[in-house]
Amino acid sequence: MKSELVSRYNAKITNKLKITFLGTGTSQGVPVIGCTCGTCRSKDPKDKRLRSSVLIKTNELTLTIDAGPDFRQQMLLNKVSKLDAILVTHGHKDHVGGLDDVRAFNFLAKKSMKVYTPHFAVSDLQREFHYAFEEDKYPGAPNIELNIIKNTPFKIKNIEIIPIEALHYKNPVYGYRLGRFCYLTDIKTISEAEKNKMRGCEIITISGLRKKEHISHFNLTDAINLLQELNPKKGYITHISHLMGKYEDVEKELPDNIHLAYDGLSIEIN
Repeated sequence: MKSELVSRYNAKITNKLKITFLGTGTSQGVPVIGCTCGTCRSKDPKDKRLRSSVLIKTNELTLTIDAGPDFRQQMLLNKVSKLDAILVTHGHKDHVGGLDDVRAFNFLAKKSMKVYTPHFAVSDLQREFHYAFEEDKYPGAPNIELNIIKNTPFKIKNIEIIPIEALHYKNPVYGYRLGRFCYLTDIKTISEAEKNKMRGCEIITISGLRKKEHISHFNLTDAINLLQELNPKKGYITHISHLMGKYEDVEKELPDNIHLAYDGLSIEIN
């Protein structure tokens, strides 16, 4: 079964992927309100982190993974005027708090926004954005088309997307694989079966909160260990706290093929 999975996920991908890190910070972002630590006071733009999200473009499709509280700012900074879909990892506010701002795309495209959400996050979205799902909703409410997914592959247009399930403390969370790119955030534990879905990726992005242990997140060592086990061409660490330290300092400690991601970083996979 393992070889069958690896073979399937590593099949030739005809779509070039362009990935842009819209945000690489934790729920508080960096700098943190009121904090005077060296990271928060850093002048290096790579130490300024909006809440975590990525933009993925192919010839056919433009989507984001997550839409946190900084979604509007991220869309403006990156001049995004077309968005086909949003993939939700889980229902925490730092990953879905910006969904109200899909209204702009509703207006531009004159259609609803397709939001693909794990079944376990549906109640979170319906509670947080209840006004978007009312039968007789306010005319200015966001127009969201919920597509409820389970841990099985699905397609948006002709692009196959592979959910990868992990645990965020005791709560499930989905990462996603598109072609030879994999993105998994807010992870604390993951099974061997789910790891196998990630094998053969050229680029893997994993969350790593800080250097010290954390109850519900990988720390830096955890992230490095998983990336070294999976052995992609390049590994990137995201969902980074100010407690991790400055970008330039941490980069010196990392293996050659592993890097801290930063806001605005763009990579391509042919």
